[in-house]
Amino acid sequence: MDSLQYVMQNHPCYINGHSRYGRIHLPVAPKCNIKCNYCDQKIGCSYHAFRPSVATKILSPDEAVELVRKYAHNERLRVAGIAGPGEPLYNENTFKTLEKIHIAFPELILCLSTNGLLLEENTETLKDLGVQACTITINCLDAKIGAKIYSYVMYKGIRYDGNEGVRLLIKKQLKGLSEVVKQGIVTKINTILIPGINDMHIAEIAAEVKKRGAHLQNITPLIPLALFENVRKPSCSEIINARNACEKIIPQFRHCKQCRADVIEIA
Repeated sequence: MDSLQYVMQNHPCYINGHSRYGRIHLPVAPKCNIKCNYCDQKIGCSYHAFRPSVATKILSPDEAVELVRKYAHNERLRVAGIAGPGEPLYNENTFKTLEKIHIAFPELILCLSTNGLLLEENTETLKDLGVQACTITINCLDAKIGAKIYSYVMYKGIRYDGNEGVRLLIKKQLKGLSEVVKQGIVTKINTILIPGINDMHIAEIAAEVKKRGAHLQNITPLIPLALFENVRKPSCSEIINARNACEKIIPQFRHCKQCRADVIEIA
């Protein structure tokens, strides 16, 4: 079985593995390098808050290994992932954790979620560390749309605001996607549907990421928070319609739970 088939069949965030297997998210990456207007990062957050960018605490790489060890006996555990609560590739402990987990538990699928800004320059490193699956959040291809979604981008110590920052982010995301696919890493694109902002733009994203080799798209609803707290959440029918339209372009994942950065779902 090749890597694509194995990930698709064993990763719960991919089409065939969602109901059979479990995964653990390791919250080792608190820092972030972009400001998304829908993001409200919380560390020390109760487990009752079930959404991305939150975690009860930040783990060290060694603590992450011990957490996986606690659940490694469970035959349903197939994936160890890093999804924040910040940007994984902006945190050195992400790489240290991946290395330690790969050595200690080589049978697990290693997974990473990223905004894509630093992906191009880290793709070979991720491959060397055993990463088999990558999720990139891409919400726009048009800087005018993106300027409504992102406040700023930090890259190599410089802050880029508005259209300039978004153009940089989009360029790096698409180059990163192309490179990670070349490395044979199975790639899913997360796209947050934001009514009145990018809802008419989703199919364009689907077509572009498909062209660059993405294997799957996951369209998720906006959670109204932070600067977008007064933007309405899309209806179920809007999400379904977007997925149905984009499924003609690229396979769609329809079971996303918009999980925490420290989620453990195995049972």
